[in-house]
Amino acid sequence: MRRFFITALVSGFIGFVAGNAFWYLFSPLWIDRVVSEGLPAELQMSVAAQGVFRNADAAHRGAGNATIYSTPAGSAVLRFTKFAATNGPDLKVWLVKAGDIRSSGDVTASEWVSLGPLKGNKGDQNYVIPQGTDLSGYQSVVIWCEQFGVLFAAADIRVPQ
Repeated sequence: MRRFFITALVSGFIGFVAGNAFWYLFSPLWIDRVVSEGLPAELQMSVAAQGVFRNADAAHRGAGNATIYSTPAGSAVLRFTKFAATNGPDLKVWLVKAGDIRSSGDVTASEWVSLGPLKGNKGDQNYVIPQGTDLSGYQSVVIWCEQFGVLFAAADIRVPQ
């Protein structure tokens, strides 16, 4: 009887830990976080750069527009519109100096600045770019899984013609 109790206790503990690990790692794949932020209309902003998201690979997908707006005072905002990406754990928004990002190695071989956690994997959203960031040095916006070092989506940003 004692042996059965110990076996049941150990099995229950292992199941509890495995279940929590499974939920943490895989629940973002079927749970969407939808965001719907507007761009502040009272700010005088002009388009500094823009691009379109593309998939990193078959499992990590992204679509939508990335636009950097700047003000005459020098502040800047990155805005996603019509945005949709595969959800995942610990996703961040990064500006990356390298262009034509195709793999995780392209990101890690370059310099980047983090704009913070991804607010949602769907919808329109805004990210404040730190004051003093030289936007001319950055060519890409990426959705990056910081925990596993994996690229989820990338957009080459260019000055509009």
